[in-house]
Amino acid sequence: PGVTGGEEQTEGQRSTLECSTPYVCPWGDIVLHWEGYDPQGSEVSDRVQLDTGGVSHAVSLTSSFSWKDHSKKLLCEVSHGSRRASTELVLRVRHAPKDTQASLSPSSGNIGVGDTVTLSCQVGSSHPAVARYRWYKDGVAVGTERVLALRGVRRQDHGRYHCEAQNALGTGASPAVTLRVFSAEVSASPAAEVREGTATTLSCDIPGREGHAEELTYSWYKNSAWLKEGPAHTLLFPAVAAGDAGYYSCRVTNSQGSDTAPAIGLSVTYPPRIPTLTFFQETQGGRLVIVRCTVDSHPPATLAIDLDGTVLATSGAQVALGKRLGVTASRNSLRLEIRDAGARDSGKYGCTASNVHGKARATKVLVTRAAELRIQPSAEVPEGTAVTLTCVGTGDTGQEPLYAWYRNGRRLQESSFSTLEFPSVRGDDAGAFQCRVQSGNGSDASETVPLRVLYPPRQPVLSSFLQSRGGRLGIIQCSVESDPESNLTLRRGDDVIACTRGCPQATSPRVQATRSYNSLKVEIRDVVVEDEGIYACQAGNSQGSASATVDFQA
Repeated sequence: PGVTGGEEQTEGQRSTLECSTPYVCPWGDIVLHWEGYDPQGSEVSDRVQLDTGGVSHAVSLTSSFSWKDHSKKLLCEVSHGSRRASTELVLRVRHAPKDTQASLSPSSGNIGVGDTVTLSCQVGSSHPAVARYRWYKDGVAVGTERVLALRGVRRQDHGRYHCEAQNALGTGASPAVTLRVFSAEVSASPAAEVREGTATTLSCDIPGREGHAEELTYSWYKNSAWLKEGPAHTLLFPAVAAGDAGYYSCRVTNSQGSDTAPAIGLSVTYPPRIPTLTFFQETQGGRLVIVRCTVDSHPPATLAIDLDGTVLATSGAQVALGKRLGVTASRNSLRLEIRDAGARDSGKYGCTASNVHGKARATKVLVTRAAELRIQPSAEVPEGTAVTLTCVGTGDTGQEPLYAWYRNGRRLQESSFSTLEFPSVRGDDAGAFQCRVQSGNGSDASETVPLRVLYPPRQPVLSSFLQSRGGRLGIIQCSVESDPESNLTLRRGDDVIACTRGCPQATSPRVQATRSYNSLKVEIRDVVVEDEGIYACQAGNSQGSASATVDFQA
């Protein structure tokens, strides 16, 4: 049999295929028919021509073929009994791309930031072939390749992807697949910088958290120290405090692994606390008063120092308002130096700290001394040095002041001379000195300043004693005057009996030494004749040495 009806059909359009033979057997047992078609929606008609115009037998198949019929085989068959002859027809159905699918690789495990992901668009059937592909993310076109490769995945790549395949007859769209990027991120609400007392929430999120099928665990950290762990993705501060400021991070964990979010800084702003006001008065080398004010606040405060209401310095301008004044400012700190300080600089000092959230103030009274005692060349000198003590005061320039000198609280002298001189100072001259300046404005005393005179040991005082009651006990004691302290050593001939430091303990169990400042006491129990003899005590320090002897008789 022969087959006619066109080489191709178009999906959705009805077309007719004809199976025919050039002969007719009206009374024979010959059957002409179609095989392999879907009876539903198909019509079959039989036509016989037997006239002068020609002889033929035709069976027509009229149907609306679908894309599923593409490449399907139909048979046009003529049979007579067991004898058959047929012609095969392969259907070519033109249709738009069908059974379009999008696939994701890798298809399991967490996809993290920086990973590589491949999205493939696969078409079940298309005739003619697919001419163009398009990829969409959340409805927005993102590519035109059949395979969409995402190298170095970012958080913003998370979303729903689908592809479209297009040929001359139309377009086939795939169902959407979700690319889940497992990347943790911390956010702060209402902001990362809030005022003290504000209700604040820190949230730890991964893209698509709400649609995540499995349970997630959240671990919270502050300044790298663990805080808490559980299913809650938020960290709540009903009224945030200054102590809550810091760097916060979280780790999100599921059955496939975990990811740690970069830390974000939570900054808490607050008004200044009460400032701290401190004073320092220099007693040597010049009259200098330092006033320092520090405060705790965020943002940093502007500081101002005043004396009895008159502003002396501010941290904003960093310029002192007087020639004797020097100002140094740093974050939440202001330092005021007052040179040539005197009674005029006494009074109530105040420090005011202010920022955008408020202000605070502290006050403190400073009493400066009008008199000051200076020692030249130093407050610690070797014996024999020329030493000058100078009393510096701010007395009445119109009247010559009187200077009174004191040592260890006892009055030494009073005169119009502001200096007390020791042309060659001795150890006996050491002590705590003070001067008092008296003028028409009144009088004022300096701070007490110690003068230390370093001198070698004087002649040691060495004594011996023999006690007979309750056993024979010999006592030898050596003491000396010196500054600094001397090392005392008691010898008998070439043998060292005892010393105050730096020598081994006594070899004889009968000998016991007691040591104190510049003193050494040696007890000899059960004294025998062999203990008699000349004992020498040697004293030495950094300034020199001295010695003395005693004849111990049993």
